[in-house]
Amino acid sequence: AHSGESGEAAVNAIRAQLPTPIIDWAGPITYTALQAMYDALYPAGLQWYWRGDYVRELPDEAIAAHLDNAAKAGILSAMHLYPIDGVVRRRGPGDTAWSTRDATWSMVIAGIDADPSNAPAIKQWAQDYWKSVHPFNLAGAYPNFMMDDEGDVRIRDSFGPNYDRLAGVKATYDPQNLFRVNHNIPPAAH
Repeated sequence: AHSGESGEAAVNAIRAQLPTPIIDWAGPITYTALQAMYDALYPAGLQWYWRGDYVRELPDEAIAAHLDNAAKAGILSAMHLYPIDGVVRRRGPGDTAWSTRDATWSMVIAGIDADPSNAPAIKQWAQDYWKSVHPFNLAGAYPNFMMDDEGDVRIRDSFGPNYDRLAGVKATYDPQNLFRVNHNIPPAAH
């Protein structure tokens, strides 16, 4: 996120203390350019299966499970941990739609392969990986890191105590559930 002149000043202060990097991507960028950054790495036509969770901490047992599953990954498959910090920690769980303020990371396990015949294998790898680390994680996940087969309980877990309030908002502004081609919160019944 670009934060104007104060953000540029902060980045420049860091740059002044470090050797010149080989690649420096820090700076203003259009949203479309940001969204296209990984297009060459992940071209159209790949097979994907994702599972995600929110993570508070990584005990030794969880790290061991991650390492074990990483050793079984296909060449394109990956696990990412995205940090959750900063301003999100300064808001309360009920202040916005997102309630999981105690998470330290958002984790995504992505089974990826170019060969359609490997789709069942990458799905199984991602599901097995997720099952092995899920006991160490929080309930719910970033909805963009979830698949359609995860069910309504996972959606409810992802929004936590805000789910019912969001269903009420949906009943007011989208009672016909027009905006439903996603991990949906259906409108609350009146």
